[in-house]
Amino acid sequence: MFGNTCYCNSVLQALYFCRPFREKVLAYKVQPRRKESLLTCLSDLFNSIATQKKKVGVIPPKKFISRLRKENELFDNYMQQDAHEFLNYLLNTIETQQTWVHEIFQGTLTNETRCLNCEAVSSKDEDFLDLSVDVEQNTSITHCLRGFSNTETLCSEYKYYCEQCRSKQEAQKRMRVKKLPMILALHLKRFKYMDQLHRYTKLSYRVVFPLELRLFNTSGDATNPDRMYDLVAVVVHCGSGPNRGHYITIVKSHGFWLLFDDDIVEKIDAQAIEEFYGLTSDISKNSESGYILFYQSRD
Repeated sequence: MFGNTCYCNSVLQALYFCRPFREKVLAYKVQPRRKESLLTCLSDLFNSIATQKKKVGVIPPKKFISRLRKENELFDNYMQQDAHEFLNYLLNTIETQQTWVHEIFQGTLTNETRCLNCEAVSSKDEDFLDLSVDVEQNTSITHCLRGFSNTETLCSEYKYYCEQCRSKQEAQKRMRVKKLPMILALHLKRFKYMDQLHRYTKLSYRVVFPLELRLFNTSGDATNPDRMYDLVAVVVHCGSGPNRGHYITIVKSHGFWLLFDDDIVEKIDAQAIEEFYGLTSDISKNSESGYILFYQSRD
């Protein structure tokens, strides 16, 4: 009846196991009721899960999906959608109603540009709710983040206008993390547009994501550079392309790892997470690979 909703199920399952987010959504239930919104439907859904008497069971997110389809025509069909687009839409929609989304997911990037003539540095800050990183074969999430913050040289027609020199100059620019969020959501850019194929194809590259993470691409004036993160959830894409395939989720709950596949739940070993890093061969074929990673800070 509800078509392909695994893109939605997988993200909601991951978010439910991000404790700060779950607590805020559950607490929203007791607020004086306003008209139905995506957030009221999400709060009802999370409360149904939290107050469930049975140890096991399935709660279909029918009301939530109906509301989502009413609010955004992108999701108003029975096709497979992109889990990252859905996560973005959900967080941005809740953010317009509740400031606590910032407190949980928002970090700050600083874009530093150094003039190679006078050495003057200018920086511009921008906020993010998640970071999208490029993937390369046989690497790690730390490598991807380092690539995200690589220094880029601006020269020839891309020269930078330096306020000090009052002229266009060659410059170096890089992006670094200035404020680390409570929950760091990392999106691996696994879908790449291939001109010769006229379509997106999946990069099933093997990208290792550790259970513990520390960011090294922080700025000199970062507020909390030594923050340690623990992996709490992973949305995994199974299949060969963005509009084909399936999403599943692995989450950490009470010290155990669980795998959610729509309405099927099974316990897995921590070692089994390695199966979701991706493939070492470059041939684009079916793979189950980490697509969105959720890391929660210890402090």
